[in-house]
Amino acid sequence: MSRVRWHELTHAYGSAEEVPGRLSRVAWGDAPTSASALSDLGLWLGELSVFDATAEAVPFLWDLAVTDSVASRSGVIQLLMTILEQANPPRRDVQCAAHQAVLDGRRLADRLARDGDPAVQAVAQDLMAAIDNHVCEACRPARPQARCC
Repeated sequence: MSRVRWHELTHAYGSAEEVPGRLSRVAWGDAPTSASALSDLGLWLGELSVFDATAEAVPFLWDLAVTDSVASRSGVIQLLMTILEQANPPRRDVQCAAHQAVLDGRRLADRLARDGDPAVQAVAQDLMAAIDNHVCEACRPARPQARCC
């Protein structure tokens, strides 16, 4: 996370400099702390629209989703699905980058769909279906085999 210049990125409410702290709280917090941090991330990165910080955060969200010790893995997977469903019409490049970051985790979603936690399994199966059926204006394939951009 330290390689990302979070202070130069934005989310729904401004500077993304607090994103790494929230990601850490999701990773290491107890269930209430993790859920609260995940709620903040949802508002900042995906609930209203997607932002440049969203695309940078998605790989870390995938890491959290596959880490058994994370208390809110199903919520993390739900956030990934929310990101895939969101748009940023004025910034199609940002939308496409955020969507592509989610699409790139398809094999992880497949792994999560076989997870021992039924809640993780269910939301991962929904995410796989969303990935497999993803079509949006920003991600319209340039070639038949391209998924995004």
